[in-house]
Amino acid sequence: MTDTARARKLADRIRVVVAETLQRRIKDPRLGYVTITDTRVTGDLREATVFYTVYGDDEERASSAAALESAKGVLRSEVGRQTGVRFTPTLTFVPDALPENARTIDDLLAKARASDAQVRQVSSNATYAGDADPYRKPVRDEDEEPDGEADGGTDGEGS
Repeated sequence: MTDTARARKLADRIRVVVAETLQRRIKDPRLGYVTITDTRVTGDLREATVFYTVYGDDEERASSAAALESAKGVLRSEVGRQTGVRFTPTLTFVPDALPENARTIDDLLAKARASDAQVRQVSSNATYAGDADPYRKPVRDEDEEPDGEADGGTDGEGS
């Protein structure tokens, strides 16, 4: 039986250790502006997947990925030293798809705003196809009293 709370705590600790180590100890010039976004650890605590993003173009992403792969041993030993687990998990670095997903959502929202603006512009001068008030109202007779009783005031009592 796996303890998911322990795996979550270890994943959070690995994320912090890797981010701090990248910031302080790794001096690889290929390493760009890397942000560690998430870490997931398997239930048996043997493998850790570290998700990261890189600020920049495709070339900077590729060079940062190579720098992370070359620094994997230093990062794993630092994780083992700071976490104190019996078996230090192997680290796998995966580029996070979050920026691409956010860019796609922003593009879709921009299209929706443009479409809404177009509909608003077209409908600003529009008129009703029929009457302005499309609901039917009952026709009132001239001999009907205002309270709705037209039979001379009998209220149904005494007959």
